[in-house]
Amino acid sequence: MTQKQLEDYLWGAANILRGMIDAADFKQYIFPLLFFKRVSDLYDEEFQLALEESDGDLDYASFAENHRFQIPKGCHWEDVRKKTVNVGEALVKAFNGIEKANFELLHDVFGDAQWTNKRRMSDEKLLDLIEHFSKMNLSIANVPHDIMGEGYEYLIKKFADDSGHTAAEFYTNRTVVKLMTQITDPKSNESIYDPTCGSGGILLSAALHLKEQGKEYRTLKLYGQELNLITSAIARINMFMHNVDEFLIVQGDTLDSPQILENDELKKFDVIMANPPYSVKKWSQSKWMNDPFGRNIWGTPPQGCADYAFQQHIMKSLKPETGRCVVLWPHGVLFRDIEADIRKRMIEEDYVDAVIGLGKNLFYNSSMESCLLVCRMKKPKERKGKIIFIDAKEELRIERTNAWLEPQHIKTISDAYWKFKDADGFAKVANNKEVLDNNGNLSIQLYVKQAANTIEYNTEELIAAVKTGQKQINSSMENLFTQLKNIGIEA
Repeated sequence: MTQKQLEDYLWGAANILRGMIDAADFKQYIFPLLFFKRVSDLYDEEFQLALEESDGDLDYASFAENHRFQIPKGCHWEDVRKKTVNVGEALVKAFNGIEKANFELLHDVFGDAQWTNKRRMSDEKLLDLIEHFSKMNLSIANVPHDIMGEGYEYLIKKFADDSGHTAAEFYTNRTVVKLMTQITDPKSNESIYDPTCGSGGILLSAALHLKEQGKEYRTLKLYGQELNLITSAIARINMFMHNVDEFLIVQGDTLDSPQILENDELKKFDVIMANPPYSVKKWSQSKWMNDPFGRNIWGTPPQGCADYAFQQHIMKSLKPETGRCVVLWPHGVLFRDIEADIRKRMIEEDYVDAVIGLGKNLFYNSSMESCLLVCRMKKPKERKGKIIFIDAKEELRIERTNAWLEPQHIKTISDAYWKFKDADGFAKVANNKEVLDNNGNLSIQLYVKQAANTIEYNTEELIAAVKTGQKQINSSMENLFTQLKNIGIEA
């Protein structure tokens, strides 16, 4: 099965639901059904292989050891397909049976959609969906893991496009994720964590990064926490679809109740990459003041903006020797006065490694400009006491409201980060004292000065554009006055 065939097939399922439910809700029905079909076809494939190995021994073919996931009697795709009434009820029974039989791996993986609400999802519509998915065999032989994983990511992206403002809750621009991964450069055997993991794309990028380099990626240990139940289920399915087994994704509020612990303390990680929800207003600020995990290392952020609560959580979760992180933020985290004391403490302790300004429209479904805040727990000797500022807002491709980084943009930005040298109008290495003298303000324009000739050129271009615009306005006004006069109105 080709990538294009799979993508068309998957998107065809979403089109069946159009007009029935809101586009933002497609994912809670399509993803569980897709996973159910994949698991069932995988079980059949494994069963057939075991039959061939054992010369037709049915008992042997049913042994749990021969299957990645267990499917109890009556819970297979074909069992549900036989139903013509109360289809939602049959699906829930199958989902519950599979989750219980594979509790450690699959508990809550099918989410909590209203399958039995016939006003929302009729038997006829469910039968249409089931028959659509039944047309394709999703075994590994027919759809290998890499094609399946890419198809799943395609569907996540399409749902994000359809979901309006809610897309940011589960999708981060994958070209920005690629850049984040180039900067943290995960290694085999390392632990990777995303405290607000959405659909899991940032975590998977670490595995794909190593895979592209021909290095061992299966020894990576991936960890994530996600507030939304449906989204956390999507993230776990995403891992399975990419054939990644070494992961732990939990559901819950990271600030209020972090769940990835070790010896009753926050677990420490080599690499953290994240795109937290920005400017969260409803969070437990009072609880943070006496945080049982000691995450208020530099102070308590304002109630109206939890950005530095997430940032401190991330810093507290890094290993002291190897820990490094990159976080996608709006520019406000760099300069807001109300957080200046927290920022200064972070700079004084020499954790801030780089600030990279990105162009507009890279936050999903938002025109806002974004930035990457890069930190290291222990900098290499040549980077100690210094921060590199990179103004990469022009390094992007933009079409209408969509923007992304091309491979050459990613290379230009990551090369500048790793070279750690001044580049006229693009990058500047500043020492911590200079930044602290600016009251801890990390705004890129304070340090990266635009080249003089560029400013002159832009000014001349702007003046020319203004003159052209003025001529057009004058011409339009003259035309308007003439038409008014012709109908007897004196302007």
